Amino acid sequence: MAIKPGMGRKSSKSPPILSHEFVIQNHADIISCVAMVFVVGLTLQGTSSIANLFISLHHHITPEGTTEDSLRDKRMIYESGVKDYCAVFFYTLICIIMHAILQEYLLDKVSKRLHLSKYKLSLFNESGQLIVFYLTSFFWGVDVIIREGYISKFNLLWSDFPNHPMIFLHKLYFVIQLAYYLHMLPELYFQRIKKEDRQPKIIHSVCGFIVVASSYFLGFQRIALVLLTLHYLSEIIAHLFQLISVFDRDEKYSGLNYINSIIFVLVRFSTMVISVLTLYYGVANTEQAARGFIALICIIVLQGYLIFSFITEQLKAKRERALEAKQQNSKKSSNKQANKDKSKKKKESDLPEADQSPINLGKIKTR
Repeated sequence: MAIKPGMGRKSSKSPPILSHEFVIQNHADIISCVAMVFVVGLTLQGTSSIANLFISLHHHITPEGTTEDSLRDKRMIYESGVKDYCAVFFYTLICIIMHAILQEYLLDKVSKRLHLSKYKLSLFNESGQLIVFYLTSFFWGVDVIIREGYISKFNLLWSDFPNHPMIFLHKLYFVIQLAYYLHMLPELYFQRIKKEDRQPKIIHSVCGFIVVASSYFLGFQRIALVLLTLHYLSEIIAHLFQLISVFDRDEKYSGLNYINSIIFVLVRFSTMVISVLTLYYGVANTEQAARGFIALICIIVLQGYLIFSFITEQLKAKRERALEAKQQNSKKSSNKQANKDKSKKKKESDLPEADQSPINLGKIKTR
């Protein structure tokens, strides 16, 4: 974040202002200043309405039959709307700042002590950032599910579809989700990600944003909350094992990867079951049956793609392990053969001249 002098130097020249290096080194400070402009704008009467558009959540609705006297006892509920894009922009700035803080004050300090290779350092930074987001989103989602009673009253997932009012935490959850997936794009520049490594990260960011935005603005907020919470449970386990692989240099815990596979399969199966029950049997009885059927097809296709990618990665890893084991075995066998030849030559050289083999005897005479 702040410019630091080089190792072994008392001072170093700062890069030119607004140059690429200056922006990359100080991007968190620059974006913090931009975010503070909105916060300070709340204190000024002339700009408070504009700043409030970006910081606060909008499109709140008043429940039917609620009077001004009873409004205090009613919880504020919201719906999705166009003004949410302003909030997404502001909280994208906050996500970039939090990303930089986590990177500098936690991940960088840990990675310096581990002395990781470039490949493992990349895995460590990626999983370290994502696991914090997934853990936060998972426990946040579980809290909203319990508050709204989706477990005890499963029919709430499709009742009143697509007009699903949201409590404050439910709406803020989706705003943060959209902001986080959006912040991944500028982070490619700020983290100096190589061009050949950008494509999967761009696909992850864009697809995540499209899926969350579609479910949020098309009225699938409740089922999307449940499915995202399940999905993040699987991702937490996957990145946890990836972090273990970074620390586990001797591969002592590589045999525990089957736990990741079991949880992945269970989450995919649960996702499809909940989707069918909600979108096929529940939404099918409403006027929006076609919308629910299209959403169900999209979810099944997405789950199929995730399963296919997972199996492909597992087979690829298995082939790599088999190839590595084969190379190690061939290396060991060649070393054993070399040691055998050396020991054989040593034994024959220790024998009397008459007992040595003709070939070795000829070599000795030649010498």
